[in-house]
Amino acid sequence: MSEEVKETPKKKSFITESKLEILIAIFLGITMVLTAWATWIGSLHGGNQATNYTKSNNISSDANSMYNEAAQNLMQDMMLWNTITDYKFDMALAEAKGEQTEVTLIEQKIDQIIADSCTESFQAAIEWALSQETEVSPFDKEGYTDSYYEEASAKLSEAQALLEEGMQDNRNGDTYNLVTVIYSLVLFLLGIVGIFKNIPNRFVVFLIAVIILIIATVFMVQIPMPTGFDLGSYF
Repeated sequence: MSEEVKETPKKKSFITESKLEILIAIFLGITMVLTAWATWIGSLHGGNQATNYTKSNNISSDANSMYNEAAQNLMQDMMLWNTITDYKFDMALAEAKGEQTEVTLIEQKIDQIIADSCTESFQAAIEWALSQETEVSPFDKEGYTDSYYEEASAKLSEAQALLEEGMQDNRNGDTYNLVTVIYSLVLFLLGIVGIFKNIPNRFVVFLIAVIILIIATVFMVQIPMPTGFDLGSYF
């Protein structure tokens, strides 16, 4: 009696060639979409960078003009104060001589100069100087000289903030470009999967590509979006 040989059935592999091809196609599509997204967002950062640099240059130019104007105003007020000081000296001489009429005239001249040629802030500084027990200048008042440059300084600060924002946009744009390079590597790995004959080898290459894709995507979502970005505004 002949012995019957029973064949042991082979276990079916979890990953078949058809399943792997479907997964590769899906992840190729996902990677291409993510690459397009990273490229677009990177270009928006580049646009913001150019805009911020332009605004910063324009505001810096305005700030420099305001600074020059403030320096001229300061020089003009110093000259006015010198004139007032000269009149005060003449008034003191007239008082010493007992020429009250001359004292009154000089006093009126000083009042007229202050009323016609001095700003409110300069008038307040003059009043402060005149109220001091010792002979001082309005420009000795704490913070008064700096007040001439307050608007120019504020403009320069605004320009610097825009410049720094533009530099940050530049860094973010470069980072998005790096992400697109990594996605290109993923596309390359997914593209060469088919050259391997062995299914396990194909799956290993595919798995490496997916891991790199996930890492790059996690890295990308942590990069700030462009300032004022609103996806709904494009629809």
